[in-house]
Amino acid sequence: MPVTDITTDPENLTMTLVADAATPVERLWRAFTQPDQLSRFWGPPGWPATFTAFDLRPGGRAEYHMTSPQGQRSGGSWEVLSVDVGRSFEVLDSFVGEDGEKLEGFPSMRMVFTFASTEGGSRLTNTTYFPSHEALEQVIAMGAVEGSRMAMDQLDAVLQDLREYAQGKGTRTEILDDTHVRITRLIEGSRDLVWRAHQEPELLKTWLLGPDGWQMIECEVGDTYRYVWQQGDDESTRFGFEGETVLSEPTWRAVTTEKMIGMDGPGTLNDLQLYEEDDATLLTLLIEYPSPEMRDMILATGMTDGMEASYARLEETVLANA
Repeated sequence: MPVTDITTDPENLTMTLVADAATPVERLWRAFTQPDQLSRFWGPPGWPATFTAFDLRPGGRAEYHMTSPQGQRSGGSWEVLSVDVGRSFEVLDSFVGEDGEKLEGFPSMRMVFTFASTEGGSRLTNTTYFPSHEALEQVIAMGAVEGSRMAMDQLDAVLQDLREYAQGKGTRTEILDDTHVRITRLIEGSRDLVWRAHQEPELLKTWLLGPDGWQMIECEVGDTYRYVWQQGDDESTRFGFEGETVLSEPTWRAVTTEKMIGMDGPGTLNDLQLYEEDDATLLTLLIEYPSPEMRDMILATGMTDGMEASYARLEETVLANA
């Protein structure tokens, strides 16, 4: 869903986001008013949202938290002020702690979501009203503009049928910023099986191989992991990766570090997320690189082609074990 405009107005203490979608307004409304849909895009990449309460009626309340790859949480709540079904709703958005109480030193903001039909589909207009200049500047400094843009960029995968969005498109690589790359691939089969195929050595050895001719000769998993590959019988081709599990939320999210065995310097942070719809699973891998130079160097190796070869085998493994 392309964000067409994000503007801040210090005089009127507002930030307004406008985004257009090639989908009926009724479908766009559902994406923002059903928690299982909203949780898929409300947090920016790397900070997915979990809604623990959702009562979208005047006087109702929604509660959510966003979780970083390192397990840090940022909580929020909506106090629902008004609802015009299918057209708009208005909430008071607050930063909250783990106890659900508002955090001192952080503002509460009135947010108005408006939905309208357009010639090409539908439009969302989201206007946030701040209580002071200081509150506006504080939230902007926290990355609200770029975070909102990146969050809305995830909405296309929600508005479309999952197979319509991803089937037949293979492994897709998107550069999000200087250090983040997003990989997506649709896998036919259940999320539970895709998860198992990432966790069980006997399954990992069937698919995590890259181009033809390679074999995995070491596969250790757990709180730490170690993978080693070799091409045929040629020991001189041997290489591997190792790392540790930073966050694990079976069966939908796993965050791990990754570093080539024997290499000095920092590695990457890999955030794997799985979403199932109609017995198909969208695999999303968000990779954080330590620098743009390392990002470009690794992408230039043909990483996407190698991952597609592996993910094609992953799909075969999942279907064979269904």
